[in-house]
Amino acid sequence: MVQLCSIEQAVDDVLARLPAHIHMGMPLGLGKPNLFVNALYRRIAKLPERALTIYTALSLGRPSLGDGLQKRFLEPFIERVFGDYPELDFLADLHKGSLPKNIRVQQFFMQPGSLLHSDSAQQDYVSSNYSHAARDINAAGLNLVAQLVASSAEHPDRLSLSCNPDITLDLLPMIAKRREAGETILVVGQVHTELPYMPGDAELGMDAFDYLLDEKDSTTLFSTPNMPVGFQDHFIGLHASTLVRDGGTLQIGIGSMGDALTAALLARQADNEAYRLLLTDLDVYQWAPLISREGGVDPFARGLYGCSEMFVNGMLVLADAGIIRRKVYPDVATQEQANAGLLDDAAQPDGISIHGGFFLGPRSFYQRLQEMSHAKRLEFNMTRISYINELYGQEELKRLQRQDARFVNSAIMVTLLGAGVADQLEDGRVLSGVGGQYNFVAQGHALEDARSILILRSWRESGGEVSSNIVWEYGHCTIPRHLRDIVITEYGIADLRGQTDAKVIEALLNITDSRFQGDLIEQAQKAGKLPKDFKLDPRFADNTPQRLQAIQARHRRLFPEYPLGSDFTDEERDLLRALNWLKSKFKLTEMLELGKAALDAPEPEAFPEHLERMRLDQPEGFKEDLYQRLLLAGLQATAH
Repeated sequence: MVQLCSIEQAVDDVLARLPAHIHMGMPLGLGKPNLFVNALYRRIAKLPERALTIYTALSLGRPSLGDGLQKRFLEPFIERVFGDYPELDFLADLHKGSLPKNIRVQQFFMQPGSLLHSDSAQQDYVSSNYSHAARDINAAGLNLVAQLVASSAEHPDRLSLSCNPDITLDLLPMIAKRREAGETILVVGQVHTELPYMPGDAELGMDAFDYLLDEKDSTTLFSTPNMPVGFQDHFIGLHASTLVRDGGTLQIGIGSMGDALTAALLARQADNEAYRLLLTDLDVYQWAPLISREGGVDPFARGLYGCSEMFVNGMLVLADAGIIRRKVYPDVATQEQANAGLLDDAAQPDGISIHGGFFLGPRSFYQRLQEMSHAKRLEFNMTRISYINELYGQEELKRLQRQDARFVNSAIMVTLLGAGVADQLEDGRVLSGVGGQYNFVAQGHALEDARSILILRSWRESGGEVSSNIVWEYGHCTIPRHLRDIVITEYGIADLRGQTDAKVIEALLNITDSRFQGDLIEQAQKAGKLPKDFKLDPRFADNTPQRLQAIQARHRRLFPEYPLGSDFTDEERDLLRALNWLKSKFKLTEMLELGKAALDAPEPEAFPEHLERMRLDQPEGFKEDLYQRLLLAGLQATAH
């Protein structure tokens, strides 16, 4: 029977009932009970005779403030958005390199780029598919599970795993088996008052928990504000939207490229004439046979089913817009009827339009779920990650549900032979983790009529230096080239499935920025992978940002900067554009341009609210005066 107790009492009991070495598992992302974790962490740090290993992923913390203009911008924003969110003590110590000697933290996925310089985090990273995480954590000797849960007055005898049934539901049968063999394994839950109660598979009886903390957590939930969607991302989303087939299945990830795909699908549905005109201007129809065979450009008559490890904000927006609405059912017979068009969806109470493993999003996402009726929330079934990320286990049903699946995942680089890089640098340092990317790429090949789509920006800029993200070779890959399928950049679509190496190289050159095509052709020819007389198709010789920006200017309405809403004020949006512009100019060869822009900056009266927001309306001293001039220059250069 579940025991109600305080945080400190739970810590006391955990220390009393478990062996000297505690192996604690916590959910990926949002579902960590930070207050309990911090209390246990602090207690064990003072007990050198005890040891703690934490198994988790995606440990969330406020972004670093930095200094200078960045700090002035972020400080008020972070205070407003993150409020009293309790930081994880172990995460702060990871960043500082000061974990206690008797505590280790093993993660299989990290907040992207956040722990590149943490030796401890890098050394204790576990490279594992998301679908194998429960297996690996259990095998490591897990003896404590701690998780945030949601409660509902309508269901007083139950709790919901809400944002994180993903790994927990896979772990519980393993835990039960070990308990039957006599092992002590404890499960601690803490109710968070702001977590949406998600019905369905995520619901558990009270007896699934050994301890339920009687201090409900009402601190601010961690959120991921919607970031601006740039022109590269918008064009990536537009190309990808043409490959989504009506009546099919969709998986998308977090980030601005996923938001761009959402925006393009919204336009395809609600503004189809303008959407088609934009596609014509973009000359997307040079891929017309592929689009006709695999996707479409018409509004969605049947709708889509969402099957995604992460239930992202964009999927909820697509559901609200009536695009994600195709229902799937929990048994083969009913699903076969649905596929044959013989089922009245309205008469079926158990239809699901989205299966998700975990969620994390902006504040508006949590609020929308909270406000939704229980009946509507039933359509969004948060469930075990093994159900979503793998085909084995109920395979017949999954194949029936996942018709015409499009698994859309982002990469940071692709080699010219078709390998994808998403999680790690070639020096071995981990940016994030493989997560479920391999799982979905594999499903893209295993399911009939499914496609795996890797999306990436063809080029990147840092400190004024421009580099290609399509490269001849790289010292690491996340997705090997034998699993190559479809790759999309802002310049178009490369269909790589079943193609020879020479054809793969040509298809990727066609979607490479023209500044880099020549060098890549030379490298491929030098390696004997392209004929010496190879000539680039002239249609792809003008792959330039300037061409895309001109198209964007002619169709401005279809390029919203924040297609899914924003936590930023109007002034903050302007400031963010200005700061990003300044950041892009900080290289030696552009200092002269930057200096001239600062000299030619408008008078402070042109942007009074912006300067006040940055506490630069009355600059004191040379440094603040320079900050003001630079900021004014950036605001003028990026003004809409």
